[in-house]
Amino acid sequence: MASPYFIIFEKTFSMIIPELADIRDAYSRIKPFIHHTPVLTSQQLNELFNCELFFKCENFQKVGAFKFRGATNAVMSLSSEEKLRGVITHSSGNHAAALALAARMNGIKANIVMPENAPFVKKNAVAGYGAEITFCKPTLHDREDTTRQIMEKTGATLIHPYDNFNVICGQGTSALELLMEKEDLEIVIAPIGGGGLMSGTSTCTKGINKNIQVIGAEPKNANDAFISFTTGILTPSVNPVTCADGLLTSLSELTFSVIRKNVDNILTAKEDSIIECMLLVWERMKIIIEPSSATVLAIVKENPGLFRGKKIGLIISGGNVDFRKLPF
Repeated sequence: MASPYFIIFEKTFSMIIPELADIRDAYSRIKPFIHHTPVLTSQQLNELFNCELFFKCENFQKVGAFKFRGATNAVMSLSSEEKLRGVITHSSGNHAAALALAARMNGIKANIVMPENAPFVKKNAVAGYGAEITFCKPTLHDREDTTRQIMEKTGATLIHPYDNFNVICGQGTSALELLMEKEDLEIVIAPIGGGGLMSGTSTCTKGINKNIQVIGAEPKNANDAFISFTTGILTPSVNPVTCADGLLTSLSELTFSVIRKNVDNILTAKEDSIIECMLLVWERMKIIIEPSSATVLAIVKENPGLFRGKKIGLIISGGNVDFRKLPF
């Protein structure tokens, strides 16, 4: 298959839409290097929400998030020449750590541009994986401008956090594992930020069984995907404020195209519901998930009539919590 072509900063690109076969190829490529994460259940939560919940726990993935899947697939898909020049991305957290580790495991230099206000725990993780970090002002313009300067100086290949064909295919392997284990699901729910996870999840799920409903979960305070999906017009967020810091980014043209094709609905959750559901999982399941992950359970809580009696797969996107900044 031809490689996708992007010139991100000039906002021009030709899009290749991923298919199930691409996700299966990605899984074959990365399977030896990723964790096959568990699918956990909780009888208490099933009774509380009146449905059967199956949690695909990417909080147990390497770097503590699903992002390692996409980063690994992108790095392993590079040519020999591209590997010599290294990789670069701009990210405030999980993707930065994922790319840093994937690059180190493949003997490739990683340049990471991070906003200076990124969570302390995520700065430490990226540094610990051996990446070269450049800090910048916390604006999209500064992130992109700093990244462009480093690319011009080093020739490094941009691995965008979500606007990247190979990243999306890697992210879809989480849903592939989930459906290999629980093929009788009626609904699959995943969080939506930039849309990479949802693009991969929806492509995989609909490719395997078009009758499974695919639903996106998003904070009400950062609801660009909901607005874009509802209106059919790509509408970025403007300075969103939410405890779900992993879902602050807006959809790209690529992820919006995939989501419009494969997603059945997008629902939003209030901040107090996200926090309540995060704590419920901590307390009842004894696992740590981050607020972004809790959005999938929060929309079940807020829409009981839609989910009552259903078998539901929930993609738990990560478990990287900065306990110094807990929102309570």
